[in-house]
Amino acid sequence: MKKAQVIVDRDYTVGEVDKRLYGSFIEHLGRAVYGGIYQPGSPLADEDGFRRDTLELVRQLRVPIIRYPGGNFVSGYRWEDGVGPRDERPARADLAWQVIETNQFGLNEFSDWCRKAGSQVMMAVNLGTRGVEDAKNLLEYCNFPGGTKYSDLRKRHGYAQPHGIRTWCLGNEMDGPWQIGHKTAEEYARLAHETGRVMKWLDPDIELVACGSSGSATPTFGDWEATVLDECYDTVDYVSMHQYYGNRDNDSANFLASNMDLDRFITGVAAICDYIKSKKHGRKTIHLSLDEWNVWYHSNEADEKLEKWGRHPHQLEDIYNFEDALLVGSMLITMLRHADRVKIGCLAQLVNVIAPIMTSDTGAWRQTIYYPYLHCSLFGHGTVLNTVVKAPVYEAKQYGDAPYLDCVAVHNEQTEELTVFAVNKDLEEDMLVTLELRQFPRYSVKEHLVLHDPDLKAVNTERDPDRIQPRRASAAAVSDGVLTVELKNKSWNVIRLGRAAER
Repeated sequence: MKKAQVIVDRDYTVGEVDKRLYGSFIEHLGRAVYGGIYQPGSPLADEDGFRRDTLELVRQLRVPIIRYPGGNFVSGYRWEDGVGPRDERPARADLAWQVIETNQFGLNEFSDWCRKAGSQVMMAVNLGTRGVEDAKNLLEYCNFPGGTKYSDLRKRHGYAQPHGIRTWCLGNEMDGPWQIGHKTAEEYARLAHETGRVMKWLDPDIELVACGSSGSATPTFGDWEATVLDECYDTVDYVSMHQYYGNRDNDSANFLASNMDLDRFITGVAAICDYIKSKKHGRKTIHLSLDEWNVWYHSNEADEKLEKWGRHPHQLEDIYNFEDALLVGSMLITMLRHADRVKIGCLAQLVNVIAPIMTSDTGAWRQTIYYPYLHCSLFGHGTVLNTVVKAPVYEAKQYGDAPYLDCVAVHNEQTEELTVFAVNKDLEEDMLVTLELRQFPRYSVKEHLVLHDPDLKAVNTERDPDRIQPRRASAAAVSDGVLTVELKNKSWNVIRLGRAAER
């Protein structure tokens, strides 16, 4: 059995967790909206056409913020098409995904759905085919109290009170040549800066996210961020990051080390942000919005065979296996280890489309990746401690020396809880881990949750929705101020410790 040591000190911290780190994403893509969150006429839908089963699974996740309506879709979207009487809404050809968008679900329906889900809206504006004027009009429709053209139009549509959307994305993946209205860094920077200035003139309380690179491997990464922020530093509050991983070569050991690339990506973007801050003698720190992240590769072959110009097809429907859940857990740990800079995270996406939740006409169920996301959303709040991990390493083909153990500790002072999230990436051996708790007197184990399966390729299905699910373990204990725990090989672990009351 391998051994590892974890070292934490309550006075050596990374930063506070922003609850928006556990956000998600809904795009007009595939069955994310139609058949996913919205299915009027279904016996599973409520009076607004929202699927009750999906809502319940989303509520359990406690998703704090959801990005909408895209994604690639937003770069060709006319938001006016999706508001007002449904019989007057036009169907449009969506060039991003080569399908027909009916516009029967739009901004107001999404705002209603988010209220029922207990989430806030993170709105994206179209900077592909549109620009400053349309972004201003959309913001006026959403946030202005009344007495203007677009705020009064919202009222005529049945929404007397503003939606009050605080977080806004200035376009989507504008660095990508696949994007409608793709721009150079210089072109995008000028447009984003001018759009952001006008939006903040209208509503000074909003926060703005500038487009960063669409992935760590894009040819323009680094230069793109520096150029955009050099123009937009005074206007924006965040720069976005998007990152997906896949196991196309069926090399599980290498795949499970992919979060090392995410760690380097985050560190690199943060360094560029700080360079621009220093260059401009600024005081404002630009934070990071990792507003698309996940595993994505299972559905690629099937998507290539789809006929074009259908309506809400089965598109990007990855069926996630157990090893995907392990990497999602490691990616969450990596995000937490950078909680001082990564303030917003959006697991892409939420329902059906590369998602933790799947639906059919007869029900909804949790995919394997649902559980690490759920556990962090429930228990990963408070202050992230600087977590030093001393563990054996292995050679990952793409990433070099990879530790067998990913781990982070989060201290919630209000609830007097210490939560340890850990992934044992060893595919064969269990691991004995120790953590000294000398600065956490009277803390004992409240719960140890384990996600484990001997088959890395095991999946949850509608027929067998609970094949992969967390189970309580009794392998963690505190003795003489030291936490000792045995972690199963290839496992996701949540160890929750609480402080006993004084007698």
